[in-house]
Amino acid sequence: MFAQPLSDWLQRRGLHFSWVIVALTFLTALSSSAALGLPGALLQPLSKEFGWDVEQISSALALRFALFGLMGPFAAILMERFGVRNVVVTALTLVAAGMALATQMTQFWQLVLFWGVMLGVGSGLTALVLSAVVSNRWFDSHRGLVVGLLTASSATGQLIFLPVGAWLVQHFGWRLAVLPVLSACALVAVAVLLLMRNRPADVGLTPFGAAPGTPLATGAPAMRITFATPFKVLAEAAQQRVFWVLAGTFFICGLSTNGLIQTHFISLCGDAGLGPVPAASVLAMMGAFDLVGTIASGWLSDRYDNRKLLFMYYGLRGLSLLWLPYSAFTLYGLSVFAMFYGLDWIATVPPTVRLTAATFGKEKAGMVFGWIFAAHQLGAAVAAYGAGRVRTLLLTYDPALFAAGAACLTAAAMVWIIRKPAAASAAAPGQAKAA
Repeated sequence: MFAQPLSDWLQRRGLHFSWVIVALTFLTALSSSAALGLPGALLQPLSKEFGWDVEQISSALALRFALFGLMGPFAAILMERFGVRNVVVTALTLVAAGMALATQMTQFWQLVLFWGVMLGVGSGLTALVLSAVVSNRWFDSHRGLVVGLLTASSATGQLIFLPVGAWLVQHFGWRLAVLPVLSACALVAVAVLLLMRNRPADVGLTPFGAAPGTPLATGAPAMRITFATPFKVLAEAAQQRVFWVLAGTFFICGLSTNGLIQTHFISLCGDAGLGPVPAASVLAMMGAFDLVGTIASGWLSDRYDNRKLLFMYYGLRGLSLLWLPYSAFTLYGLSVFAMFYGLDWIATVPPTVRLTAATFGKEKAGMVFGWIFAAHQLGAAVAAYGAGRVRTLLLTYDPALFAAGAACLTAAAMVWIIRKPAAASAAAPGQAKAA
């Protein structure tokens, strides 16, 4: 009802409706990532109120990360069968419901259900696979830049919501801190329902950057997709070494970001005597740097060897994590960490998407990347639980930080196993396919 008139209005002013789709996808990822990140600010309040230790709470949050990743390979199928709009609205509703119901919980199994299962499944449906689908369907050029922009939305969600959430926890309790994220999910769901469309042809357009005269896409998938298709694609991809390198490095990516820092950073700072609001502000600073770094990474991935980019990103992250325990958690020390770590928090995504597409082709790239992203979130789950376990047993996070730093340096070395893709090297700058 609203999409077609808006598309026509934009078209008359020389603007493509694809940028509205990008904005909606950005807001979707922003609100769902805020929902994923907020529980990290609530570890200590939940522990104090219910008597659950960090290891217990971390196990529920680890389940959230695992489901978040495992939904990826199947999200593309659901989008093909039921449409992007319906899947996104359902996902945001599920996330909002999980956040709301958690405010009434009294038992640990409820935490597992609301913030483990519901939040994990809902956010998994709007994960990076949605960004890959949108960039692939709506853009014929600048895909790397679009993937970088959409990936950066998770940093923006952290930037906006975490300091606010930490302040609300400190002054009004953790239940009220859930309200901003819940409201954002509900508002974005309404906007998606009114404006989101599945393909450019739905509003009479071709993808942005398509050559003049390009026929409208029919919407039919290039291959017959069933719920067995992801497993068939996985079996084929697993025969190539590149898949295992990308999945392995992305496992380390999730282990060293979402699972460790996003989940435990505020608790880690609390051990060093830093309050939740200053700690959340440092996370927000990381988010600000990551917003710049990830968008720049998308631009760079369209133009330079993606293996070199991944080498720099993982190497810089590893050195940052190894240095963190020696930062003394001062304003200066944490600011330096936030800058160097934040610049490549999720900057690894655009090069990984590009290498996946160059190796496995446009037709299967989204589904293969779904499995690679599942490895990312399994790594996050391992770190979310493992770091909590280390903290419970040793009363310090230092071993977890050292292990994650060493793993990142290993990932930096692993990327050189990948041969330079011919498609990537031959593509014209700004025109290479990202997914």
